[in-house]
Amino acid sequence: MGILDNFSLEGKVALVTGASYGIGFAIATAFAEAGATIVFNDIRQELVDKGLASYEEKGIKAHGYVCDVTNEEQVEAMVAQIEKEVGTIDILVNNAGIIKRIPMLEMKASEFRQVIDVDLNAPFIVSKAVIPGMIKKGHGKIINICSMMSELGRETVSAYAAAKGGLKMLTRNIASEYGEHNIQCNGIGPGYIATPQTAPLREIQPDGSRHPFDQFIIAKTPAARWGTAEDLQGTAVFLASDASNFVNGHVVYVDGGILAYIGKQPQ
Repeated sequence: MGILDNFSLEGKVALVTGASYGIGFAIATAFAEAGATIVFNDIRQELVDKGLASYEEKGIKAHGYVCDVTNEEQVEAMVAQIEKEVGTIDILVNNAGIIKRIPMLEMKASEFRQVIDVDLNAPFIVSKAVIPGMIKKGHGKIINICSMMSELGRETVSAYAAAKGGLKMLTRNIASEYGEHNIQCNGIGPGYIATPQTAPLREIQPDGSRHPFDQFIIAKTPAARWGTAEDLQGTAVFLASDASNFVNGHVVYVDGGILAYIGKQPQ
């Protein structure tokens, strides 16, 4: 078997949460290209239908389910249904997440809890649901979508940073607790990614200049550009494949070098 065969996902079943669009969709399409069968969820039927149509446009036969990943009963029922209709889950990507940009002193405790629930509790719930099947099968891959906020703080994202910091440690703990069952749990920490949601922050201003936030990101990134969802695909396939069988408990930051860079000296 050649080295490239280690990157194949042929015959694997991959569940990517919240993968109707965006980063989750990009990761799932890469998995499909590598040979995996794709399963995804979203919180509403219209989002699932939109996702199914997008996969179909790319020639991918995906399986979509409506499920609130913060609801343990719904998650357990979805995983049981997937195992019955598609097969035991070999690869899990905990991608579903939210962010609320609110200064800490203005943020309600209920808003803080909501972010923690989606970004930290849900990965715990979904991982807990799929690990028994992985143990029975003798292998498994769990990839948690972390963030640079797993390492850094920034104004207005106290809940998100707390959740993503916690997700980094959940990643390490799953690796520690279930590594002996040939389960590898790692994270991906995306940098600033160009998506439709961030498009307004990258619009050229009326005077022809970059948006101030765009200037800030370009100045802080050694690659001197925003990332794309496609920039995450190679790392995701590596962490989902046999090529990473002795890689466990790490977060790979796909950030163009931001975390390694102190920034330019002011002129």
